[in-house]
Amino acid sequence: MAALARWCYRHRLVVLLLWVGALFGLGFSASTAGTNYANVFSLPDTDSKSAYDLMEKAFPNTSGDTDTVVWKVDEGSVRDQAVRDRIRPVLDDIAKMPGVGAVTTPYDARGAAQVSRDGTIAYAQVTFVKRANEVPKELVQDVVDTAQGAERAGLQVELGGQAIQRVQEPPQGLSEGVGIVAAAIVLFLAFGSFFAMTLPIAIAVFGVGTGLFATQLLSHTTDVPDIAPLLASLIGLGVGIDYALFIVTRHRKGIQRGLDPEEAAVTALNTSGRAVLFAGGTVCIALAGMLVTRLRFLDGVVIGTSLTVVLSVLAATTLLPALLGFLGPRVLSRRQRRRLAAQGPEPEGASGLAARWSTAVQKRPRRTAALALVFMAVLAVPVLSLRLGATDQGNDDASTTTRKAYDLLAEGFGPGFNGPLQVVTEGRETSALVKGLQDTPGVARMAALPPAQGVTVIQVVPTTSPQSVETDRLIDRLRDDVIPKAGVEAHVGGVTAVSKDFSTVTGDRLPLFIATIIGLGFLLLLVAFRSLVVPLTAALMNLIAAAASFGVLVAIFQWGWGLELLGLGKEGPINAFLPVIMLSLLFGLSMDYQVFLVSRMHEEWVHTRDNARAVRVGLAETSRVINSAALIMVCVFMAFVLSGDSGAAVAGVGLAAAVALDAFILRTALVPAAMHLLGDSNWWLPKGLEKRLPHLAVEPKEEAAPSPGARAAGGPASAVHGFVRTADGEPVEGAAVTLLSGGGRQLDRVESLADGSYIVSVPAPGTYLLATTAPTYGSRARHVEVGEGPLVYDVELVEGEVDAVS
Repeated sequence: MAALARWCYRHRLVVLLLWVGALFGLGFSASTAGTNYANVFSLPDTDSKSAYDLMEKAFPNTSGDTDTVVWKVDEGSVRDQAVRDRIRPVLDDIAKMPGVGAVTTPYDARGAAQVSRDGTIAYAQVTFVKRANEVPKELVQDVVDTAQGAERAGLQVELGGQAIQRVQEPPQGLSEGVGIVAAAIVLFLAFGSFFAMTLPIAIAVFGVGTGLFATQLLSHTTDVPDIAPLLASLIGLGVGIDYALFIVTRHRKGIQRGLDPEEAAVTALNTSGRAVLFAGGTVCIALAGMLVTRLRFLDGVVIGTSLTVVLSVLAATTLLPALLGFLGPRVLSRRQRRRLAAQGPEPEGASGLAARWSTAVQKRPRRTAALALVFMAVLAVPVLSLRLGATDQGNDDASTTTRKAYDLLAEGFGPGFNGPLQVVTEGRETSALVKGLQDTPGVARMAALPPAQGVTVIQVVPTTSPQSVETDRLIDRLRDDVIPKAGVEAHVGGVTAVSKDFSTVTGDRLPLFIATIIGLGFLLLLVAFRSLVVPLTAALMNLIAAAASFGVLVAIFQWGWGLELLGLGKEGPINAFLPVIMLSLLFGLSMDYQVFLVSRMHEEWVHTRDNARAVRVGLAETSRVINSAALIMVCVFMAFVLSGDSGAAVAGVGLAAAVALDAFILRTALVPAAMHLLGDSNWWLPKGLEKRLPHLAVEPKEEAAPSPGARAAGGPASAVHGFVRTADGEPVEGAAVTLLSGGGRQLDRVESLADGSYIVSVPAPGTYLLATTAPTYGSRARHVEVGEGPLVYDVELVEGEVDAVS
């Protein structure tokens, strides 16, 4: 990592031009090729899939998307001549629009079924020549404007359908823009520097931009659902900003401790950059865990999100050091630069609220762990009521025309009208089946369509809504009782049946999926930290975070708590695909925080073999940046409430809750408290396993500090000493001389005496970094090679000069 970081830093213009070329090149190619997203729900070996196959045989040339125009009169009937004269010309105008295939109205000879029994509500069906995602938005908006132009006092006109829903969505990019602005505010408060604030934003823009353009191009070669780019933006913005935040924080800390900008950047990439690589890998592995569900719909989601994460990591480890090279010391605020020049480097170690909190957790680990566990358990209680299903336009916000149309159809034709079932059978003898369906409780009405290609389709309208538990029971009753008694081979299909089967399949495969991502995460942490307890703790914490976050989801979206406040429509079941997607993202992001927290603890443990100190120092030095990163992610995820996509909105709220709970409760309180209680056993690993495990270092390898006994017996292995002078040979008093390891760890720090002399202790022979800084003078940083004996090394400082590391 050090060599890559140094190359990118020194060749920053080349790196920047390559990234700009990649972004604009992919953007041009993607805009030229267009999109070809496809929502492929393939559920092999399910009853609804068998029904779909038979219907495809009977009706191979299905037309485009069919949407609905619904109108209601307050007085009289929709058959009144005044209403006809108002509605008919509008429907005729819609039928003449290019791109509209046909309009079926209740005023035709066969349209009686399109009028409600009380005569106050009617609907017309508008069939486009293309599928919903292919219909131009301009055409759809013309249809909406034309239809709603017929409204007057006492006559309400609303529209529903997939194509209509597309024109209700907020402007594309709104949620991403709001998320970036919110993240920028948090970053500015955290850094106090405009230039430092822009770095994580720039990395996220390049990572997400190239990822989305590449995903768009891949949609022409494989099936990618239209929700994939939205989820890729959500996760890409979060990890892109967070990864850059971790590296920039380490870089700024290096400069404040006396390193020149180049060496600070190299050290940051060689430490935090390694953790970013590891964390990005764990996110991708968690996302790839979705593949074990064998749900084709999720394959494209895995491709889009994983590709965006990979490119975000690549931007953080190559483009970021180049941008740091352009900024130099301006990555610090003006006040920090003035303080560094006046007072010299800051001493190593955390202070302030983070240090006080870390000490408080060490003093009261049992109370801290108990309170955190109780809080998470209370939030997890609603998860016991979790019900998977599918949302529809009945869950849209009450102010939308699609929701109003949905409610009008339910009012006029029954709640089951919005989700009819299709009972499909191959054969002409259906009288027994029809009789059985008529006598089945829960069936409002039914109608058998004329046979086509030897296939008969019977339309069944339930008495209850598509999301009702009673409708699920009706589907089971038809499959398990009514159809077998009729003595025919038939299958139950339709959108409602597909949703039920999808929920069942997802629920059945969820345990394997969870076991897979937990198992892979356990193995990664086992190899990285050479411990059995650390990965076990992480797995348990991930399960706790998942239970609590899904509890929040159930309370909001299934029970309806706070839905109106969020403007997210009506309560209903949780989308069946969300648990898989959310758990993948949650486990990946949780692993990020675990890696950044425990890697610092592990680094301290390697040097001191003191568990209490390792946990205290690790928490004190990482909690602030982890909490800042979590706050940024919460802002980004919550912004997706504005996306207009119900699935993305639910995922955004769920992930925001999960990240907040994980960072502010688990990683800040429960994990360190548990590690204090476990003591040295945190780092236990059987010797036999230690020999067989491969070595995967999150932090660069450094020599452990000599034990106190060794120091007392023989002192340090060696020393570096000399004089700090100006170019004229005058001694510099009070210059801060810092010795750092190759990984950036401060080993010793002294100030030069009146004659300019200094001496720093060296723990063992090797290559170290000697950084010297003095007020009004520039800084010098040099690699020094220390052998068995002391090394004499004089430092020359030039006023106002900051040189590169050599």
